[in-house]
Amino acid sequence: MKKIVIYPERCTGCRLCESICVLYNDKVNDLSRSRIRILKKHSLGLSTPVVCSQCKKPPCGKACPVDAIHKDDDGCVKIDQETCIGCEACVSACPFGVMMALPDKVVKCELCDGDPQCVKYCMTNAIEYGEVETAVRERRRRSMNLSIEELAGC
Repeated sequence: MKKIVIYPERCTGCRLCESICVLYNDKVNDLSRSRIRILKKHSLGLSTPVVCSQCKKPPCGKACPVDAIHKDDDGCVKIDQETCIGCEACVSACPFGVMMALPDKVVKCELCDGDPQCVKYCMTNAIEYGEVETAVRERRRRSMNLSIEELAGC
C-alpha cells in the first residue's frame, strides 16, 4: 500500500504543503483547514509535517457510531461525508491528532485520490508518496551507511 512518508530532517517549515492542501481540497486560502500540518519546535529549530498514517485498523473508524469511516480498495482511510453526523468521536479517537473538525464537516488527509498534492510541491522532498516497505528499506540503508561512516571516523 502506498502512503505518505515523512522525512522530518528535510523539512524547512515553509508550509507550502499546507497551502497546497487547502487550496486543492477546499479552494480557499485558510491554513487552519489543511489536512497536513507542520509542527515546529522553535527552540530546536525543527519542523516536521504531520499527516494521517492511513492506519491498518483505524481507531477513528472504530469510534464512528455511524460507520462513516472506511478504507477504500487502495487502503486509504476515507470519510463518507453523506453519512457523517459530525459527532467528532473520530477526532478524539485519532492517536495522531490529524482528524480535524471544521464548522461544516470532519476532514482528514485522503491522499488527494492517489495524487497527493503536498508531495508534488514539497521542494525539499520532506514528503514522499510510495510503498512503506521501500521507504523503510531506504531508511535502514541510510542509517547503516551513517553508522559505518561513524565507525570509520569519516
